Amino acid sequence: MATKFEIDLNKGILLSGPVGCGKTTLMRLLPHLVPHKRHYQSTLMPCRNIVFGFNNVGYKIIEDYADTKPYCFDDLGVEPIGRHYGKDCNVMGEILISRYESFMQKGIMTNITTNLNAVELEEKYGERVRSRMREMFNLISFSSNITDKRG
Repeated sequence: MATKFEIDLNKGILLSGPVGCGKTTLMRLLPHLVPHKRHYQSTLMPCRNIVFGFNNVGYKIIEDYADTKPYCFDDLGVEPIGRHYGKDCNVMGEILISRYESFMQKGIMTNITTNLNAVELEEKYGERVRSRMREMFNLISFSSNITDKRG
């Protein structure tokens, strides 16, 4: 089935779509749909919370998310720029670069939900991060005209 849809089971999922289409819910359900695939049993972390943590703790947050645990970063792209002691940092961009190293060296997967498309992701995180994301993720997109399930 994965071959039919050109999904590489050795990569994570980048789930993209409009607000309220069910991306986060689907990622919460995924471990129950494929319990035999341990790499989909990732901890769901809102990107905003990670940046808020960076603002308080600093660069240790980036190191913490570069570890070998599987994560699902929720709502990538809506988080603000991090600021610690007056220094700005694109926290999620730095984390994604670190996760890329873990992916290449140890096969550690990352999953992501986002409302942004590929062009918007590149604008926010740069060409370098976008290039690495192509290697790390299977892109699965909801149609842009899907209705908001929240009402």
